[in-house]
Amino acid sequence: MLEIDLNCDLGEDCANDADLMPLISSANIACGYHAGDIDTMKRTVDLALEHGVAIGAHPGYRDRENFGRMEMHLSAYEIRSILADQISTLAEIVTKAGGRISHVKPHGALYNQSAKHAALAAIIAETVRDIDPNLILFGLSGSHSITEAKRSGLKTASEVFADRTYQTDGSLTPRTQSNALITDENVAVEQVLDMIKYGRVRTTDAIMIRIGADTVCIHGDGKRAVEFAALIRRLLAECGILIKAL
Repeated sequence: MLEIDLNCDLGEDCANDADLMPLISSANIACGYHAGDIDTMKRTVDLALEHGVAIGAHPGYRDRENFGRMEMHLSAYEIRSILADQISTLAEIVTKAGGRISHVKPHGALYNQSAKHAALAAIIAETVRDIDPNLILFGLSGSHSITEAKRSGLKTASEVFADRTYQTDGSLTPRTQSNALITDENVAVEQVLDMIKYGRVRTTDAIMIRIGADTVCIHGDGKRAVEFAALIRRLLAECGILIKAL
């Protein structure tokens, strides 16, 4: 039987976290830099534990104004510092609540930059490994994020996206472009099934490329995010695909 993890970025001050949590298997919780605070982290952790959802840290740049989506160019020391601060803050909350962090998924610009730049990906991977070598690093499928994490000895999860379009090189279409997001739920579901069952995705140039899928990201900030997540979960079950945390 095919298995897939469904993850969602939560604790980002959206109103539907409680409705999304029962529909996913992994939660990436904002750690206070791009969104969230101690209270939202505690609430989201409690929700995840209540529903048996794997908990991950979702660290980003200190950039609330742009929701962590503005590229920054920090030193290796600064990258290590912001990661350690955010991961340790969430880990303390999770431990006090009786759980443990299972994975780390960088957010926004930090995620996208590390996918493209091996040096940054290596710094992130080494930092996560030094914090806890048992953590799984979530990264864009086929990117430097995955390659460098494996090189550092970390377990990895190749992440694919239900509602984002892809370029021929396997990268995500930048959000600055009008065709970056998939708004048609039927198209999104077809893309998810193609990636899971056949290891392929159709690019914006209408070319099929190979892609590995360990975890599917469902964004929680869309207008119909809950309905979309429920639809994907139902159709995966109908196709005999088991939804399970990594």
